[in-house]
Amino acid sequence: MDIGIIGGTGPAGRGLALRAAMVGMSVVIGSRQAERASEVAADVASRTGAGAGAITGAANEDVCGADLVVVATPWEGTIATVSPLAEALSGRVVVSMVNALAKEGRSFLALVPPRGSMAGAVQAALPSSLVSAAFHHLPASQMERPEAAVEADVLVCSDHPAATAATIALVDRIGGLRGVDAGDLAQAAAIEAFTAVLITVNIRNRAHAAIRLTGMGGGR
Repeated sequence: MDIGIIGGTGPAGRGLALRAAMVGMSVVIGSRQAERASEVAADVASRTGAGAGAITGAANEDVCGADLVVVATPWEGTIATVSPLAEALSGRVVVSMVNALAKEGRSFLALVPPRGSMAGAVQAALPSSLVSAAFHHLPASQMERPEAAVEADVLVCSDHPAATAATIALVDRIGGLRGVDAGDLAQAAAIEAFTAVLITVNIRNRAHAAIRLTGMGGGR
């Protein structure tokens, strides 16, 4: 499986790229500026190790041919970034990991986008794509450190069973992560909003906590 990450030069995109490459997947990090993407890709690749998949950089429009495409842009520019790519992303699984958040003092607040969630807004902008929502609750700073253990459940929701299955398959390949089917895309509103709570908990407790669900069986 090869992964394309639109807007992948930020912490969340870099962390996902590193972890995916560490288990042998090929990753293309996208950016509005291909040169910037290539610089970031080279830096991330330098921290992987033997047996890792290739990490390269490209303009956002050039990552759309990947087996699975992840949107990791800042929330303010997400729709403006993905809308021109609608034709290129038609029929493809597109994973939104975008959260609409605002910082206020030592807390983060969840914002409510017009479609109820950023994943819903991405699906509206990409009507012919199979959009899922995932990866919202992972500690980006830990994901970027190859020596750090990250143990977490990743909630995945989509209106398309094929997108749910493909996204969970991606999650399950990454060490320490377990994909959990969280239902239809309407659940993205609550999933994205909870990110504000989790980040605030981590700030106030100087922690890198993630989400683990109990009582499901098959835990790692």
